[in-house]
Amino acid sequence: MKKYYIIFIIIFIIFAFFIWFYKKEDKPNVSYKTEKLKKGTIQEQVSATGTIMPVSNILIGASVSGIIKQIFVDFNDPVKKGQILALIDPEPFIAQVEQAKANLLMAEANLEKAKVALLEAENNYKRNKRLFEEKLISESEYERFFVNYQSAIAQVKEANARIVQLKAVLKQAQTNLNYTQIRSPVNGIVISRNIEVGQTVTASFQTPTLFQIAEDLSKMQIHTNVDEADIGKIKTGQKAYFTVDAYPGKIYEGKVVQIRNAPNIVQNVVTYNVIISVNNQEMKLKPGMTAQVTILTAKKENAFIVKNSALRVNPNVKTEQKFFTKSGIWILKNNEPFRIEVDTGISDNDYVEIISNELKEDLDVIVEVINKENKKRSLMF
Repeated sequence: MKKYYIIFIIIFIIFAFFIWFYKKEDKPNVSYKTEKLKKGTIQEQVSATGTIMPVSNILIGASVSGIIKQIFVDFNDPVKKGQILALIDPEPFIAQVEQAKANLLMAEANLEKAKVALLEAENNYKRNKRLFEEKLISESEYERFFVNYQSAIAQVKEANARIVQLKAVLKQAQTNLNYTQIRSPVNGIVISRNIEVGQTVTASFQTPTLFQIAEDLSKMQIHTNVDEADIGKIKTGQKAYFTVDAYPGKIYEGKVVQIRNAPNIVQNVVTYNVIISVNNQEMKLKPGMTAQVTILTAKKENAFIVKNSALRVNPNVKTEQKFFTKSGIWILKNNEPFRIEVDTGISDNDYVEIISNELKEDLDVIVEVINKENKKRSLMF
């Protein structure tokens, strides 16, 4: 009997050991990485890439066709408004002006001739009218003088119209002659020159670009393309910071001055052009430089901030509520996870602002749950 009792005790101990062992194996080995809740400053930013351009970038073309005879400016030359930049060979246009003047003189002579003919026709008409009234000539003769008189009046009107027409032709010829002098419309700097002496310029179908002039390089603009997901955060007047590859480590400051509504769609990606004004008093920034831009869209000081990962923590704690309809963070309270519901504010991609009446500094916020793998155990008998 004692033997059976001992066997029973041994079996019970082995059974209890197995229960304890498997319960221990089922319990996950979990630890928590925490950070103290602190107040700080957080900034929300939008990043974009843009191109530096002059505020006023003027393309100067030619209104007439011809051969470039002279060029008076080159790259980077300062120019004044009205200054001659280049000259198209004016000889063909001078000939056109002289021809138009000759035609006008001939038309004026024809007018004088028509006036003389009118005077003669008028005198004949008046004289023969009196004769007709005295019944000294026939009605048909009278009508012939009347028709000649009316015809002379028409010829004078035609000669006057011809003069008006030829004056317009002369004015056009003189205008074309003036167009052979390519002039600057503004004060500025020559950014590019696209012609050479002897080159033929054809302005028949499309105006060619001969020069590109920047009106004032001390004030520049950055044309950036902002993604449609971020464009709602952009407002005029916001500060922007940017860098260029030419000056590594130097940060320039600008300001958003315009948000254009026209979308840019490339391979189904929609962006919007945001214009940023830049002060370039040092004249270091060049047109066409690529700028890496950061636009400051929001800033909060003395706010509770946590890592974004804190909002995604799942400590696998059994709760009555399986699904949460509001954002929250988990803190360690008496070494156990405890959830606090929060409202979220601005984010800088690493940290996020959180708002709740239950928050206070130095709370241990869980930012990561560490699950150690269960070690396989075997019993050796």
